[in-house]
Formats: sequence, structure tokens, C-alpha cells
Amino acid sequence: MTTFWILIASFLLVSLALIWFPHFRQQRMLRTEEADVRKGTNLELFNERLATLEKELQEELLDQPEFDALKKELEISLLQDMKQGDDESLVNKLKPKSIMWPSVMSVVIIGICGYMYSTLGAYKNLDQPMTANDPHAGQTTEQIMSQRVGMMEAQAQAEPENSQLWFSLGHAYISANRYDDAIKAFDKTMDLVGVHAELLGPKATALYYRSNQKMTPTVQALVDQALSLDPVDPSTLLLVGMDSFFTADYQKAIDAWQLILDSDRTDVDRGAIMNAIDSAKMRLGSDGAMPNDEAHKGVLPATAKTVTVEVSISPELQAKVASTDMLFIFARSTEGPKVPLAATKISAESLPATITLDDSTGMGGNTKLSDAKAVEIIAVLSKHGSVRAQSGDIQGTLSMIKVGETGQLVLDTQVQ
Repeated sequence: MTTFWILIASFLLVSLALIWFPHFRQQRMLRTEEADVRKGTNLELFNERLATLEKELQEELLDQPEFDALKKELEISLLQDMKQGDDESLVNKLKPKSIMWPSVMSVVIIGICGYMYSTLGAYKNLDQPMTANDPHAGQTTEQIMSQRVGMMEAQAQAEPENSQLWFSLGHAYISANRYDDAIKAFDKTMDLVGVHAELLGPKATALYYRSNQKMTPTVQALVDQALSLDPVDPSTLLLVGMDSFFTADYQKAIDAWQLILDSDRTDVDRGAIMNAIDSAKMRLGSDGAMPNDEAHKGVLPATAKTVTVEVSISPELQAKVASTDMLFIFARSTEGPKVPLAATKISAESLPATITLDDSTGMGGNTKLSDAKAVEIIAVLSKHGSVRAQSGDIQGTLSMIKVGETGQLVLDTQVQ
């Protein structure tokens, strides 16, 4: 892209130089030639007149005083003609010359450069973040995840006894919403290394998502088994806290997440967990159930860094909603790169519903919902289990809502 810019700039500068330099040089030459011709003519007339006076003096038609007087008068006349010529040259110099032709040519050249850039350049990509040296440039999140999972699957086939690889592949399957494959991957890991709490927790999480985020008896049995083996297993406690949070049992969510912090585990995102606890305490306080001693400790954030959205579906599309549909809802900043800041999903059976997004539902990375001033909310009621809207899905958008406020979003558009 830089090379293209240099070529365009070079072409523009050279073209303008070829147009304007000859114009200015021609004007300068015309003024010089005109002045030279005028001076030459005046000198020629002066010499002829002087020769005539000298001849009359020799023939004694004029005496010396008369000759001297006439010669002086002739010299004064020459000086006046020279001065008058210089003044007229100055006037001609100041007189504006026609620049119509070079101006028209300049506009044409600039137009050609603009057309070349808009057609061959990257004008349409100016509002997109720079992705130089990015191997995933131009790919969607789903494409990147699919590529990553494919590479891990190929490696797992080549190394079937690599338990760590199967464990990582199970988590990758969860991220790709391939819950059945995730369960198989964790079972394969347990076949290799035995049953451990750190494997039962992720398997329970995969089953939980496959059951549309419901704590079924099977999921609860795995949770109980994992906690019996390790009462402070992070993956299991995260699941317990998340389910409790979604079912409005905020105190249970706080207790589960606090156990993770108290365990001094270094392999967890402690900042994200603390944000989740703060969010749960805030909601607990809003319900009037916050214990007094907790309230006096100042655990509630001074400003609500959340976005609450009341989601409903238009009556015209209500009949097209199936109980197996999943609602994906995410927020992205209205300024800068259009990357999701927070996201969650619920079952279509829960609609209409009030959904709150905050840092506990963040997407990871350096960008957080609490750092944004305003966000755009996008909701997709998926019939295929995919975040990306596909044919038959129903979606809705809330173009802008300030962080800390509550808005309403109606699912009113069916994707064709």
C-alpha cells in the first residue's frame, strides 16, 4: 500500500510540474523579449538622431552650443523612453495572465489520481484497523477458530497419546460450540490419565452448554464428583458461579468465585473473577439482599459499568421461534475497531428476557466493556447454533446505548 501511495504522489507531482513550469517560463520569456525589443528600438533611434546632429554640426548648419543643447535634449528623451518601457514592463508583469489551460489540466490530473486510488487502492479499508503481518487478516472469528481446531485435530491424530493436546482440544471445541466433540475429547483425556476434577469440570461445562445452559442432573452429578475430588477446582467453581449468576442466586455465585480467589491459584484470570464478583454483589445489593457488613466495606462499584437490555421478539415473528433456538447477544464499541466487548447467550424459551452485559461476560483481551462510553448491541436468535446470522435466523440491533444505562431491543428481522 505504501508503494502505491508513492507512485500516485510521484505521478501527480511530475504531471503538475510538466504543466506549470512551461507556463511560468513562457510568461517570463515573453516579458524579457518585449523589454529587449523596446530598448533596442530606442537605442537605434537615438543613434540615428545623434548621427544626424553630428553631420549638421560638421556642415556648420549648427553651432556648438546648439549641438550641445539638442544632444542633451536627445539624451533626456532616451532616458524617458527607457523609463517608460520599464514601467510598461512592470504593468505587463503585474497583469494576470490566462491560467485556464494549466488549471483545467491540473484538475484532470488530480481527478485521474483520485480515480486510480479509489479503484486500485484501499480507500474502502481506511476505517478498518491495520492488519499488517497478521496471518488471520480478513478472516472472521469463526474462520480463525475453525482453522485452529483443524490444526489441533490433525495434531491429535498424529499424537493420539498426548493427553495435554486432547485436553486443549476439548476447550477449543467448547469455544467453537462443538459440545459433543468437547465431551469426547475430555473422555479421551480421562482414558489416558484417569479421572480428575480438572477434567470433570470442563466436561460438565460442555454438557451444561449442550443443555442450553441448564444444570441438568447429569451436569450436577459431574459437578458433585469434581468437587469431591477437589473442593476448589477452578473450572467447576466457575461453572457453579456462572449458573448461579444466571439463575439470580448471586450469593451462591459470589461464594463459588470467592473460593477460587482464596485458593491462591495462579492459573486463573483473577481480575475477571473479581469483576464477576463485583457484578454479582451489585445485583445482590439492588435486590435488597446485600448484608450490611458487606455494604459497609464498599464492595459496590461507584458507577455501574454494565449494559442492561430488555430483549423481546416482534409479534410477527413469534410463531417462527423454536424451543431449541439460542439467542446470542453481544456488545461492541461504537468507536474504534468493531470487536465484541461482552457476549452471552440464553435459550429462546427465556424470551422476553432482561440481559445484563459487563466485564464478567467479556471476550478477553485488552478491551473491556467498562472502558467504553457507549456500545452497539446485536442479538441473533440462531436456529443453527452459530453466532453468525444465517438464513432463517432472526436478529435485532440497538444502534447505541451508553454504558450504565438500560435499553430495549426487539428481534424484528428475519435473515433471508
